[in-house]
Formats: sequence, C-alpha cells, structure tokens
Amino acid sequence: MRVSAETALNTAEDQVLAAPVVIRRPQHTLSRSNVSGNALKVLYRLKRCGHQAFIVGGGVRDLLLGLSPKDYDVVTDARPEQVRALFRNCRLIGRRFRLAHVRFGREVIEVVTFRSSQSGAEDDREHADSGRILRDNVYGTIDEDVWRRDFTVNALYYNIADFTIRDYARGMDDIASRTLRLIGDPETRYREDPVRMLRAARLSAKLGFRIAKHTARPIGEMAVLLQDVPAARLYDETLKLFQAGHAASSLSRLQQFGLFEHLFPDTARSLGADKSGVVLKFIQAGLNNTDRRVKAEKPVTPMFLFAVLLWFPIRETAERIRSEDGGSEIEAFLDACDEIVGEQRETTALPRRFSSPMKEMLLMQRRFHNRRGARARRLLQHRQFRAAYDFLLLRAECGDADPELARWWTEVQTLAPEEQHKAFAVKRRRRPRRRRRASRRPVAGGSGHGQAG
Repeated sequence: MRVSAETALNTAEDQVLAAPVVIRRPQHTLSRSNVSGNALKVLYRLKRCGHQAFIVGGGVRDLLLGLSPKDYDVVTDARPEQVRALFRNCRLIGRRFRLAHVRFGREVIEVVTFRSSQSGAEDDREHADSGRILRDNVYGTIDEDVWRRDFTVNALYYNIADFTIRDYARGMDDIASRTLRLIGDPETRYREDPVRMLRAARLSAKLGFRIAKHTARPIGEMAVLLQDVPAARLYDETLKLFQAGHAASSLSRLQQFGLFEHLFPDTARSLGADKSGVVLKFIQAGLNNTDRRVKAEKPVTPMFLFAVLLWFPIRETAERIRSEDGGSEIEAFLDACDEIVGEQRETTALPRRFSSPMKEMLLMQRRFHNRRGARARRLLQHRQFRAAYDFLLLRAECGDADPELARWWTEVQTLAPEEQHKAFAVKRRRRPRRRRRASRRPVAGGSGHGQAG
C-alpha cells in the first residue's frame, strides 16, 4: 500500500531526520549579500572565537522565498554569558528563554544558545500543569536544537563556516510546496506554547502557505489554551498579526480556526450578532487600509487598529448602558469605552498610551455631528483630529456614517480661515467698550497711597 507524503510526515519520528540534509552553496539561493551586515558581524565574530554560528528560522526561510527578513536569529554553541563577553553592545534578557541581544543602533540581532529536549538532574526547565513551558534553559547541540523549532520551514540552519544549509526536517520540501507543518506531535507542541497556534495563522497569512492537515486539526479544540497566555504576550502577537502588512488575511485565518474570539471576545460577539454584515465590512476595510499603509511604508498605530476592532462593541455597550441607566449619550459612551477597553486589557494588554487617545478619537465621532460654533471649529486643531477624521471616512465608506457628513469635514479643511468662520457660523465677538476710569483726587491731608501720616 502506498502511503501519501502527508500521512508519512504525521509523526515526529518521520519528520526529523537521523542526519541533516546538507545543501551546498551551489544548490541553494541564499546569498550572504542579502544578509544584514550586522548579522554577519555577529556570525563572523562567533566563528573567529571558535564557536559554531548559524542563522536559523524566519531569516533563512524568507531569504529562500525571495523576501527581505525584518530580523535575524543567530544560534550558537556559545552560552549567553560567553556571547555577552564577546560583544560590548550586548545584554542578556529573558527568564523563560535566556538569550542575548546584540544591538547595532536600532537593529537588534538575537543570539540563542542551542537547546536540548533531553531531561537531566540539573535542568533549568519548568512546565505548567497544562503542559505550557514556563522556563527552558537546557543547552545542547545543534542536532538537539531542531526539536525546539516550531515549523519545518523554520528549522533550516545557514552555516557561516561553509555557506551550507542544514535541513533537519524536510523544510526545503515544505518551502517548495508552500506548506506550514509543525515539528513533532501538534497537541504536545500547542500545549507547550499555545501561541504556536497564532503563529500558524500568522505565517500562513503572511506567506500564503497552506497549513498541513495534522498541524491544523487540533487548533479549534485547543484554542482555549490561549487564555493561559499572559496578556502582554498576546498583545505583542496581535501587533504581529495585524500590523505587518497581512492584517486582512490574518483575520480570515483566525476566524477559520476559532482563534479570533480568544483575542477579541467582545468583537467576536458583535460579528456573531451582525445580520447586515456592516461590522465585518467595516473591520475588513480598516484592516485593508492598515495593509496599504504598511506597504506604502506609512506609520500605523495600535490606537487606530484597536479602535477599528472595538468600535462596534463600544457602541453596542453604550446603547445598553443608556437604555438601562438613562443619562446622556456622552456619559454612556464614556462608560462603554471604560468597560470594553478594561475587558480587552485582560486579554491583550493594550497600553494606556494607546487606549487613552483612542477614547478621545472615538468620542470625536459624536462631536463631528455638531458643525456650528467656535467649539466645532476647534476640532480642526484637536491633536486627534486627523485620526478621527480618517476613522469617519472609513465609517462613511462602509455605510456606518453619513457620507455627506464626511464630505463636509473634508471640504471645510480646504477653506481659508474667513471661509471656515462662515462654514462653522462662528459669530464675531464685539470688543467691549473701554470704560474711562474716573480720576482719583487725593484725600486732603493724606499721601494719596492709603498710608497714615
């Protein structure tokens, strides 16, 4: 009976080869000329000092795919303390994984010591009851390190000593077939680190890879494990998903595998109750706009991203609060912002430096309806005006705001100051007449300064 390639690679034993396939320089497309000069400095210094040094992970994968890596990971047999001794511009970070950061201005080269999957009496390793790795600083060899990698396409090691690539898990085959495949038993690997499920969604969206069946199968049932991941780490993963130029595709993957509701539970509920399709249309438009800005190398901010994702939950909550407690629209809206943002922080720890201006920007959506008077005109000078205006245009595009309102605020920005006064119907204040001060006659017998003689 013939076994399919998919079935053959479903077990950990079949995935990792007894000895790596060594791909020599003429047989691959990775060139040193495309590698960051700072990464090469780190690699060559480690090599000169007698250490093994490889680029591994996304850097190798992206270079083989003809992409430009955003960062480089270096692995070595040098311990973190030895790396720090070699580089003055180095600092050691991490408790969960001890590693070195070698900084060159704004570029950081991450240097990690080979890790082992073996167990020993003096292991610096700790697991939670769920199986999640809390700490893993057991050092080993390159042959053992491959088991610490997540996907086969990330287990390719570029050797600076001879410019070969070591392929331990048929990663080159998966790059050729554009397949994302976990190394090892998927359930075990997801329990060790639930964020791997998000990485599967993100990398498949970024690279346009399909996810292998055995890698995808457990995700729906195991997505709940994301609730055990620290909110700060999920916030970082959220930015990687939605602010790297593939936000719309990431949303599709997250929804496909039941992951989105564990990152944005209130937004998922709004999408589930959306009969008209406006919520999904609005979020997709916002994410497409973010993708265009990233591709055009324009700045993007978490403030705008979270505003897009939380806008409808905040509005719905404001309506509920007002129907239950009465009060003004503004008060209900502010209370809703506090409630939804507070709940979101428990999942993805959105910093206050983004949540506070986000609330201002969303509140301005209400203020845009008032177009008369000096207070309305002062909106043009508000520090959040540009972001709030862009948000209004997005709403109008999706049928969530009056297009005429968006046109009016677009046109009023082009007017001269005098014309703006007219558009806002700002009344000129008359200067009050200056009252003539009565001359004060000196008091007889006094000095005129109110002091006794």
